[in-house]
Amino acid sequence: MKIICIGKNYLKHIQELDRKRPTEPVFFLKPDSAIIQRNRPFFLPDFSEEIHHEVELIYRICKVGKCIQPKFAHHYYDAIGLGIDFTARDLQRKCVSEGNPWEIAKAFDGSAVISKFVPKEQLGDLNNLDFRLLLNDQCVQHGNNKDMIFRIDEIISYVSQFITLKIGDIIFTGTPEGVGKVAIEDHLQGFIGEEKFLDFKIK
Repeated sequence: MKIICIGKNYLKHIQELDRKRPTEPVFFLKPDSAIIQRNRPFFLPDFSEEIHHEVELIYRICKVGKCIQPKFAHHYYDAIGLGIDFTARDLQRKCVSEGNPWEIAKAFDGSAVISKFVPKEQLGDLNNLDFRLLLNDQCVQHGNNKDMIFRIDEIISYVSQFITLKIGDIIFTGTPEGVGKVAIEDHLQGFIGEEKFLDFKIK
């Protein structure tokens, strides 16, 4: 099972990090050892002083596919959930400044929090999904997938040109603005619409 993460997919998030808008999807991978499920706590690692939360809609792949055409891409995912892409921002900045890959900032153990999944048929308009993250009961991130630069069908088609998608793979689709640092004893709650998908603490 692969975790495929899309970067730079919301314009205001690109602007808050002072990055350039991409002309095609930017993606990276996380290993299965990054996964945290069932609202288990996230333990702050000792190798970073600046772990940021990034809330994202996540999509579950349900068919094996390679070189998928965009018009068929909707057949390749069956459920949607919510995830947190934890990022060691200080390490990422260092890697970027030195021109190095930045897996150490994105793919470390516990860096991919994954919620339950809901069948996509239960979510109404799949191109107008509102989601948000609360940090200690305060809304810090609020997004809607209508604002994604690259929609899920484009993402699936693009990624499948390079990597075969397999059943159970998960795609993180990018985060809206409002990313920020987490600390021990912080309480994170994530919602799609009014339904709670995530509820866990930082340890």
